[in-house]
Amino acid sequence: MLEKIDLSRKLPKKEYKALIPRLQRRLYDLQKACWDADIPSVIVFEGWDAAGKGTSINLLTSRLDPRGFKLYAIQEARTFEKHLPWLWRFWLKLPNYGEMAGFDRSWYGRVLVERVEGLTPVSEWRKGYRDIHDFERTIADDGYVVIKFFLHISKKEQKRRFKKLEKDPLKSWHVQPEDWDHHRRYNEYVLAIEEMLERTDTEWGPWTIVEATDRRWARAKIFQTIIQRLEEALKERGFELPQERERPERKTERAPELPGEHDFNDAELLEEDDDEDLEAELAAEAEAQAGEE
Repeated sequence: MLEKIDLSRKLPKKEYKALIPRLQRRLYDLQKACWDADIPSVIVFEGWDAAGKGTSINLLTSRLDPRGFKLYAIQEARTFEKHLPWLWRFWLKLPNYGEMAGFDRSWYGRVLVERVEGLTPVSEWRKGYRDIHDFERTIADDGYVVIKFFLHISKKEQKRRFKKLEKDPLKSWHVQPEDWDHHRRYNEYVLAIEEMLERTDTEWGPWTIVEATDRRWARAKIFQTIIQRLEEALKERGFELPQERERPERKTERAPELPGEHDFNDAELLEEDDDEDLEAELAAEAEAQAGEE
């Protein structure tokens, strides 16, 4: 399954800077429309370490109204949580009607890291598929929009990103020994991921596999998918979609901006995460390999 994903897909920087502000405005308007219509949504982010989940989430949430959005970075269950039904802690994090909740990692850890690392007995993680199916079906029947992303990169690309992060003294802490351990077990995770995608891709909770080698492409695809799902939810419930807004023209005279204050539509704010450096390194690696051959 994953070997058929085209990881070479890219979005030119010029198109990206023109596209993202429009998508941000559209998502903001849809967030407001879903608030008014009492339509809740759950957005799940899964994917490889260093695939860009964090930076994609940062861009996604930067223009949303924080009063109607919550983000949860899921860690290992705490001691007292292990004495309760394993999905209990996720039920508590579901958003109210009209609100949105994002999950950086999620209940899918049950059938991924807990499975591969042997943290959960085989019988338990196998039952996890049934539990997840019932959980998502229940909230979807209650009106929740369930949106799930898996950010995919190759083993080679993951290794390159790890090494790049380790060279930066301000970012090296992102790469821990357990990350390298997961990298060495990449093929084992592939088997678990493919089974997860196959068994939990449903009509009410479909997976979107995001080709995440190019960060611009990945971010644009995430925005477009969320926008599409929210528009579908509004139309299915008989609500009119908000009109798309054009980018307002800048005034000739502007008051000086305070530190940290920015124009809502300023595409120059878009964080590129040193994409140019990443592309230059990839090109250099390709030339070096060609020379060796």
